[in-house]
Amino acid sequence: MSEHEGGHRHRSGHHSHDHTISADADRRWLSAALVLLIAFMAAEVVVGIVAQSLALISDAGHMLTDAAAIALALVALRLAARPARGGFTYGLKRAEILSAQANGLTLLLLAAWFLYEGVRRLITPPDVAGPLVLATALVGIIVNLAATWCLRRADRTSLNVEGAYQHVLNDLFAFIATAVAGAVVWATGWSRADAIAALVVAALMVKAGWGLVRDSGRIFLEAAPPGVDPVTVGTRLATVDGVLELHDLHIWQITSGQSALSAHVLVSDATDPHVVRIGIEQILRHEHAIEHTTLQVDRAACAPEGHCSGEHGPAFRAATA
Repeated sequence: MSEHEGGHRHRSGHHSHDHTISADADRRWLSAALVLLIAFMAAEVVVGIVAQSLALISDAGHMLTDAAAIALALVALRLAARPARGGFTYGLKRAEILSAQANGLTLLLLAAWFLYEGVRRLITPPDVAGPLVLATALVGIIVNLAATWCLRRADRTSLNVEGAYQHVLNDLFAFIATAVAGAVVWATGWSRADAIAALVVAALMVKAGWGLVRDSGRIFLEAAPPGVDPVTVGTRLATVDGVLELHDLHIWQITSGQSALSAHVLVSDATDPHVVRIGIEQILRHEHAIEHTTLQVDRAACAPEGHCSGEHGPAFRAATA
């Protein structure tokens, strides 16, 4: 085996077994939350229409997206569990990120609609049945507490599960706001409280939706994982004994919670490339929780001519005395 060939190493880590167990548990908790939400949503739509409450109807609409988000998350979990084959060399793990992004976009779109309707009803408020709104919202709080509890027991390091959780958590806040609005309407007759509650819900949706779109977008754009600075990592790896230069450094996420790194490392002629590779892998594993690595380690004198003629980002070199 040549030095160049010996310098290549692909390390996949050992996530698959634990991930399968976690995915099975996640499916059970997501399914339980889905049943709770669908059962209550059907009743809430009827009550919202009868009570002429935008806050209740907005809650029901949000619950519909909750149910869709959980269903989408369940499909994504099943797809992500499929083994890599054919042209999908990472499998379908990013189906979970597609699900998270879809959840974020639906939250933003719903927020825009509720904002429009809330402002319209502030200007011309309809008659709202306060007691009916209050009673329904209180039941909704109980249902959403149960659904939130189920989703908290799933693996929220998955952006897919976190997307479904954010939907349900925002719906819980929405029911609390609706209950307050129903009490105000019942006690004072001030119908605009219902529209204000809907606007509060819209603001919460924007916050959660933007966070999901931003985080999933970073993964699609193959940005470095949050909290991992490539310059810091490159500078640290350049201090490993025998390393002369490290370049073509890429750090990205395959899916949430699964980071990957590739780099080209040049070492001195007296250095064993395999020893350097092992040392770098240990640093990445223990200091940055990166286990999926592809490292090309070459002696500087044996590096292919013109191997890095294009732009590959900054080069990190060992400090000289």
